[in-house]
Parts: sequence; structure tokens; C-alpha cells
Amino acid sequence: MGTLVSTIFVTLDGVYQAPGGPEEDTRGGFTQGGWSFPHADDDSGRFVTEVFARAGGFLLGRRTYDIFASYWPRVTDPAHPVAGPLNSLPKYVVSSTLPAPGWSGTSVVPGDLAKEVTALKERTDGELQTHGSGVLLRSLLDLGLVDTLHVLTFPVVLGAGRRLFPDGTAPTRFTHRSGRVTGSGVSIQTYEPAGSPEYGTFDLPEDA
Repeated sequence: MGTLVSTIFVTLDGVYQAPGGPEEDTRGGFTQGGWSFPHADDDSGRFVTEVFARAGGFLLGRRTYDIFASYWPRVTDPAHPVAGPLNSLPKYVVSSTLPAPGWSGTSVVPGDLAKEVTALKERTDGELQTHGSGVLLRSLLDLGLVDTLHVLTFPVVLGAGRRLFPDGTAPTRFTHRSGRVTGSGVSIQTYEPAGSPEYGTFDLPEDA
């Protein structure tokens, strides 16, 4: 059975909206798109290349799919580390409103998310990868379907925009598996979901 691996870019205040460009996602009047661009460097590029090299298929939310489909099919070099896998491997879009998708190799995921994604994991050779897709990611975490979560935290605070874990998110504990910091200050951390949070106290001992 394959594994479901999610990679997402966030700011220090947890915003995941429109990391790639000003027009990428302007919902809610968001005007600060493109905040990841100034921090791109060889270190982050190598990490992204490593991630895409392990892909066996892609599971995307509708908005992320639309963003990717408007860009990556135009990058036609099959050896490109991101465009190559995206254009050649199966893509699955979770949407109830997407008409016949035009990007080659795309299927729409219907019906029960838990059932459908479990089946996709079982038949994917390699990682079934989710990129961005914050709303979908939260649903997948709630359903216990995410095996690995890569979080790239950028050294910027925006004070506005859609946050990955807003109030009301299901409490979840994670186990840290690996991490690094790029030359431009991006913290790349890898986690595995580990059930519910644990709690304790730092109260002074009784004889203090």
C-alpha cells in the first residue's frame, strides 16, 4: 500500500494562501500573494526535487489543481523535476464542481473521501502526494489518512490570509521525523500524525 504524503508552505503565522504569486489566490481580498518567492534557494529547490522524485500520483484540492493546471502543462521538458512528474503521473482532484478536466491524466474523486483516498493509496506505486490544498489537507488529517506531513515555514508574518490550522481544527499530535533549515531561513520539518495530543503540567513539586 502506498503512503499519503503532504507538502505545504506556510508563514510564521500559519498562512498558506498564495505562496507562489500575487494572482494565485486572492480570496477574501488577499493582496500578499507570492510571499515564498524571495526565499527560494538551492536548498529548498533540492528538497522539492527530492519530494517529487518519490511521487506515484497526486491528490489535489480544486483550487490547487486549477493553479497547477494553468501553469505546469506549459512546462514541457519531461526532465523537469516538478513538471515531469506532474504532467506524466495520475492526478486526482477532490471536487464536486469540476467539469471534465483538461489536464491529461486527471480524474475527479467522487463520493466518500475516506473510501476513495484509501483505495487510491492502495493502488499507487510510490507516494500519493498532496501539495498545498489546505482545506483538503485538514480533511485528510481528520480522517487519519495522512502518513507524512512536510511543513515548510517561511520567515515572514502576513497578518492576513487563510491559515492552515484555524480555530476548530481537530487536536492532533505529531512525531518529528526530520528537519533542516535552508540558507534563506526556511524551516523544513517532517512529521507523522500520532493521534491525540498529550498533556501535562509544570507545577512545582509539593516539597518545593
